[in-house]
Amino acid sequence: MTFERITEPNRALVNEFVERHWFTITMIVRGKEIDMTKADGFFLAEDGNILGLVTYALYDDVLEIFSLDSLQKNRGIGTGLLEAAVQEAREQGCSKVVLITTNDNVDAMRFYQRRGFDMARLFRNVMERSRQLKPEIPLIGEHGIALRHEIEFERALKAPVDTASGGEEA
Repeated sequence: MTFERITEPNRALVNEFVERHWFTITMIVRGKEIDMTKADGFFLAEDGNILGLVTYALYDDVLEIFSLDSLQKNRGIGTGLLEAAVQEAREQGCSKVVLITTNDNVDAMRFYQRRGFDMARLFRNVMERSRQLKPEIPLIGEHGIALRHEIEFERALKAPVDTASGGEEA
């Protein structure tokens, strides 16, 4: 499986995919608007059709994933894209990868935890603010669960400093 980096020549194809699968090019994360037409990322395409996409941004020493989509389950596309983003974070010297999912997305919570991510923060009732910016966000999400909160997951990349051995990295 070979993933392509999002570049200006393929940006229109990526933007079309995002709009078709997310119904907009604007994502709301922690009550803030994210312009997905400017997000970096990787995708897998066959015959000119995107089968999977991960988008992210780098800031400070963090890579934040905004979206992860795989149209064909159980082929390793989502895992491969996630690992491509993690590898990019390592190459950029990031200390961690973070991402947000909503409280109703239990499938995503299971997926991320099985791939080394841990719950780090709860943004309680943030969906109220998000709906002010994007009123089409539903009140009820997946599995009939009220859509209220966002949960931040993170995966640490750098080993913590071991102060007992004189401050050398493990």
